[in-house]
Amino acid sequence: MKYISGVSVRDLRLIPDDRGWLMEILRSDWQEFDRFGQVYVTTCYPGVVKAWHYHKLQDDHFVCVSGVAKLALYDPRDDSPTKGMVNQFYLGPIHPVLVKIPRFVYHGFAAAGDQMAMIVNTPTQVYNYEKPDEYRLPYDDPSIPYKWEVNMG
Repeated sequence: MKYISGVSVRDLRLIPDDRGWLMEILRSDWQEFDRFGQVYVTTCYPGVVKAWHYHKLQDDHFVCVSGVAKLALYDPRDDSPTKGMVNQFYLGPIHPVLVKIPRFVYHGFAAAGDQMAMIVNTPTQVYNYEKPDEYRLPYDDPSIPYKWEVNMG
């Protein structure tokens, strides 16, 4: 699969033992790491689409740790060699990956199936409550060539 310019995907591995398993999400010695802003968890209920938005100041690093998330990205950047491209990923413990989402790339996600999806994000900036770095469009905005179709089982 060809990725939108600036997007990177890293396969993660589950390290099991007799007590359970461990999964590294983001390390400072990985190529995807730029800087640390904060870590948070975001969820999405089945039948809900959390889209679209982008950031001007931060990159995001998404890992789905519970359920299955259908993540979609759209590149609207005029100066990008992948302008107009869409990427779609299925993330979750059965397919553990880190997706780095660069600034100015629209993104959103939905829970695939009938379970809530839980994503851990490690953005490169802290959230500014007074002036959020979020620029939104509705999930069905016609300027983005993507249709949210989610099978709820």
